Amino acid sequence: MQDAVYNVDQSDQKLSRKTDKRRNINQTSAPVHKGTRGKRHRLHRGRQSLRDYSEKISGYVWIRPESETKFQLRKDQFEEETIDQETAEQAEEKFLRGAPPEWLNFHISDLAESNGTGSSLIKRDGYKRLVQQIHKRKNYIGTPTVKLLHQQGCGGTTLAMQLLWDMRKTLRSAVLMGSPLECTKIAKEVVHLFTGGGKDDLNTVLLLINEEFVLEHLQDSIMTEIEEQQIDVDIPVVILFICVRSDHAVLKAEHYREQEGFMKGHDTDYVLLKRTLSDTEKEELNTKKEELSQKYGAKASQFHGFNILHSNFSQDYIQEACAVLNTVERKRKPLKTQLLSFLSLLNAYVPGSYLLESDCSDFLKHDHSLQGDLSLLIPFNHLIISFQHDKRCEKRIRMAHPMIAKYCTELLAIAGVARSDTARDFLLRFCPDEVSPCLLGFIKDLLTKREHKKDGSIEDSDMEKFSTLILNINEVEDKNQSASVLKVASKKFDKNSLFPQALARLYYGELEDFKEAEFWAKKAIERDPKKSFIADTLGQVHKNHLRNKRLSIEPRELLQLAQKAIEAFEHEEKLAEEEHRKSLTEDEKSKVLWGLNTTGQFGFLQVCNILFDLLVIQNETWKEVLTKNVPMGSVLESLGDNKLFRYRDLVENLREKVEKKMEFFDNFLTYSQSVLRKDKAYVSREASACYKKYVGDSVPEHNDRLQQTFQKLKQKLAITSAGVLSCLDRTCTSHIEYIIEWWREISQGNNSTTDAFVNFILAQIMLSNKNKAVSSSDYKSALKLKKPPSSVTQAEYHLLCLLLSWPTNDDDKPVPHLYQLIKNASHAYEREYKTMFRSRYLRPLFFLGPGISLKRFVHRRVLEILWTKDALQESNTNWKNESIFRDSIVEERLLKVEGVVRNYRVYARFRGTEVEVDANRRDCLCRSGHVSFYLGFTIKGPVAFSIRRKLLVTDGDQTIKTPDHAEASSNGLTETGKKQRADVA
Repeated sequence: MQDAVYNVDQSDQKLSRKTDKRRNINQTSAPVHKGTRGKRHRLHRGRQSLRDYSEKISGYVWIRPESETKFQLRKDQFEEETIDQETAEQAEEKFLRGAPPEWLNFHISDLAESNGTGSSLIKRDGYKRLVQQIHKRKNYIGTPTVKLLHQQGCGGTTLAMQLLWDMRKTLRSAVLMGSPLECTKIAKEVVHLFTGGGKDDLNTVLLLINEEFVLEHLQDSIMTEIEEQQIDVDIPVVILFICVRSDHAVLKAEHYREQEGFMKGHDTDYVLLKRTLSDTEKEELNTKKEELSQKYGAKASQFHGFNILHSNFSQDYIQEACAVLNTVERKRKPLKTQLLSFLSLLNAYVPGSYLLESDCSDFLKHDHSLQGDLSLLIPFNHLIISFQHDKRCEKRIRMAHPMIAKYCTELLAIAGVARSDTARDFLLRFCPDEVSPCLLGFIKDLLTKREHKKDGSIEDSDMEKFSTLILNINEVEDKNQSASVLKVASKKFDKNSLFPQALARLYYGELEDFKEAEFWAKKAIERDPKKSFIADTLGQVHKNHLRNKRLSIEPRELLQLAQKAIEAFEHEEKLAEEEHRKSLTEDEKSKVLWGLNTTGQFGFLQVCNILFDLLVIQNETWKEVLTKNVPMGSVLESLGDNKLFRYRDLVENLREKVEKKMEFFDNFLTYSQSVLRKDKAYVSREASACYKKYVGDSVPEHNDRLQQTFQKLKQKLAITSAGVLSCLDRTCTSHIEYIIEWWREISQGNNSTTDAFVNFILAQIMLSNKNKAVSSSDYKSALKLKKPPSSVTQAEYHLLCLLLSWPTNDDDKPVPHLYQLIKNASHAYEREYKTMFRSRYLRPLFFLGPGISLKRFVHRRVLEILWTKDALQESNTNWKNESIFRDSIVEERLLKVEGVVRNYRVYARFRGTEVEVDANRRDCLCRSGHVSFYLGFTIKGPVAFSIRRKLLVTDGDQTIKTPDHAEASSNGLTETGKKQRADVA
């Protein structure tokens, strides 16, 4: 069965997911052999009968879309096999030279330690911390996580596999290979492992995932599968062990650790591993070095994988190991030197990359002295390793260590073998006409994958403009050389849209050749005409061309460029809507849900912003035209060009379109947030800045009073319910009292609408969050007298009805129609926003507090400021992980609600009456019982946050409930964990 392939290429940040042959993540995956290409989502399993020891790395589960068999890393892996000395030494030598670790390596190490013939593999310092974290998570229920963040080449993959090997006797260890996109199918495999095929043999799965991705999709899918199988659990179903190889992730984690305010409530569920040794590690490695020297003699000098670690990643050792390249000449490059340069370039810039041995042999056949024999690559052969995880798969070739690959690339560049030359030769001379999917994936990463900036920035949105290789060629050589490399790739892979897209970006962003940029952007669109992220590039070309124009340019030329950019972005917007609509018809349970691409709408606002500034700075009359205070046709003479009339439709529609797009972003960013990555803060800032320009900073006196009031609200960004609800996010709190009065005035008018009254009440709630006195009127009764609004604003209306009707502590019982109010809010959300917010996380708007009347509702921004202790910090709290609720100051502002979990649902209880609410984290619903939680409200309705199990402690024959501080955490503790916590309490 051939698996589906997903590939989402974005103009600002590409998300690519290809087959297993696309990449060898952390070098733990088995290569894909001929006849099985395209298989993915594998948990690689051990075979019960292994004839070749090279296959014995298969000691972990394969998760396939439809797996025939399911085995985890066995408790007795290799114990029934007899391993001869030669096989053991070969496996150990390969690993020490730099080959990826195999399960056999750990078995051999254990044997050597047990029989006294050697010591075990060195465990980096992070090992003990990871073991502690996993044991801690064993006391939870649901799907807890542990993260290992490591730098490339520091032993992170080995450490992760060591941990799984050592845990195999107590947990069901498994490794997920490839990109975990089909979450539902993976979840079925995980739950099957958890149950052992039946409900009487439950045991936690320790699942290693060698890639950082959105865990929420997989966690939710696992909980859905648990619910469907009606499994009542008291232990974690799976501990997700995320192994992330990223210098940026390590940098960001260190940054957060330094922030005392952030760390106060943050659960550090991650371990950092860097290219630095501790004193203890140095001592252990010295001992191991002596052991290896005695065992292997002179061979040990070429164990580069081990020796680099032993040298504390010394650059001196790297220079000595690569000294053979000092004699390389530019003019005469034999094929073996060329092959070394190809491998070095690829391994230096694409972690986990490799070349197939068969491809390398074919390349070397042109040198009759080598006849395709890789063993004759003297004097470079000790720098290159060949490895094969599975006998069914082709052998792979790579450099012994990433640091060696990088230094070889530097040496070759010094010798005159430029990176651009190597890249072109690799594409033209090494790559055949039909490139394998894995090699094409590596080439894409080499030339188009953009990394996080390495200038100390830790924000997720701070991406480089180009791949690291292209950036290096730009800096060390020439930008035209970068263009040449990308042009070769674009022509060689004439059906691929990524290379011409990157080339267009280089032309408009670096070379400022907008004609060439437009050509290659259109070429990319020709190759992939239905992909919105590819279409975005053409809009970016015209936008940057407009921005690059000097002030002396005629308005007609500016409007012509702006029109091109706007048409390109509007075309992208249509494609994005079509992509989104089409994805809604697909099987949502089997695929990752990609969010709506909004870059076209944002690009439109950016163009309007640039155009406004360029026109107004030439002639102030343009401000009156663009804000629609005067018709364009009436001021053509003062604008100095009657031919501008041809752009009248464009100009006179701009303000209306800007207002419409601002309303979209207000709703989009106020009510939801991305689960793939943080929403970029500058989107809201730039959208607001553009909107304010077109709305204008004056109130026309010729308008009637009602129009003047609406104009004032637009100027304060409070013309919509989302705008009112985001006042605290925008730090425009000093205007709230004015906003209240303006909405009061509108709501009391003769032709007032219900949504005006809704916004008036919402503004009062916002004011109450500034500790200001608000009216104690009976708004609930007043709202009942209003006619329900049109469908455009029904969600906000029903949410407010629900808030005002929510029972207080003084109520004897909840209102009889509370269930219907919740249902109304949910249905209104589904009609208005569900499609737009598909795959996005619904942000809480308010939380239930201990106050009375409108003061009961605590805005999320108030809690964020209490937690971060910084009112100016951007609102980017991860509400999903619920770390904020571990802060005692935050908890003091909230009201704890009693409830119960039953049948994987959570209910709020009010004096014997129950009402169902959503759960922020579904993994808290594994086990039935009495709970308490904090109640939040999203645009969809009520949500239970930080669900904590009520603990029962036996005191003689009497059973009593523990106090709140002895409750289980939001992840939920097991019975064992609860007893421990209860004893402490």
